[in-house]
Amino acid sequence: MSLKITKAAEPIAVERLNLCIYAQPGIGKTSLAFTAEAPLLLDFDQGAHRAANRKDVVRVTHWGDVAGISADDLAPYRTVIIDTAGRALDTLTADIIRRNPKAGRGGALTLQGYGTLKAEFVAWLKLLNSLGKDVILIAHMDEQRNGDEIIERLDVQGGSKGEIYKAADAMGRIAIRDGQRVLNFSPTDAAFGKNPGQLDPLPIPHKDSPEFAEFLAGVVQQIKDRLNALTEEQREAQAVMERWRLTIGDLAALSDFNDTLDAIKEAPKAAQALFNKAATDRGYGFDKKAGAYIEQQQAA
Repeated sequence: MSLKITKAAEPIAVERLNLCIYAQPGIGKTSLAFTAEAPLLLDFDQGAHRAANRKDVVRVTHWGDVAGISADDLAPYRTVIIDTAGRALDTLTADIIRRNPKAGRGGALTLQGYGTLKAEFVAWLKLLNSLGKDVILIAHMDEQRNGDEIIERLDVQGGSKGEIYKAADAMGRIAIRDGQRVLNFSPTDAAFGKNPGQLDPLPIPHKDSPEFAEFLAGVVQQIKDRLNALTEEQREAQAVMERWRLTIGDLAALSDFNDTLDAIKEAPKAAQALFNKAATDRGYGFDKKAGAYIEQQQAA
């Protein structure tokens, strides 16, 4: 079986996202998550009933409720919400110890148990990804002090916290500014974030407003659109460079290089550098007074 290679000039379409949203308790994380496109919430926290705009829910009491999730189960939905990632890990921890008592001690995981937790949680996330759904990971915020500064982190146990950081394509936190809830994806010195779509902080509409109903669906689509636009720009830039490589490769005579001078001035800097190197390799040097390439012996 041959290796399937995506060329640099070929676009890579972004069709699904892993999005992590974290904030302090009681700020409306679950209600916000329900504004995603066609959502199904896996309720590990047992708190979905508090959301004013509740959609379909799976009330998870033990890991077996979600371990065997299938494509048929998720067929009607576009988004899977894990509420919360921290409680999901707690639920998986209990299941690991039940299956292998040696993986735990006093109700807590051993070092080996943590390795199992990390591996199984990552594998489960990959299963959801393979089903083609957007995944929203909700997490509580843990505040840590560094002198007078408050550092915001995900309230998630063990090494799987790092896996959530890595798995998230975008990561935002809900904050309150002047009485207005805001969703901010940009990282700061005191808070984590991932902002691949380069979105400004987004005011969250009031929960009773029509704009709130599909707010997160719009945000996810904005991120996808920005990423796909970037991919298209990269594809075009690669295509331009490829055309210049072919053009420069066909240049041989001194007159060929001088005839191309006006066009190369409008080309990307990388193409200009490639052009100049090709001329130098053929023994031509640029004469600034003449504004043209000449033989290196003459330039000396």
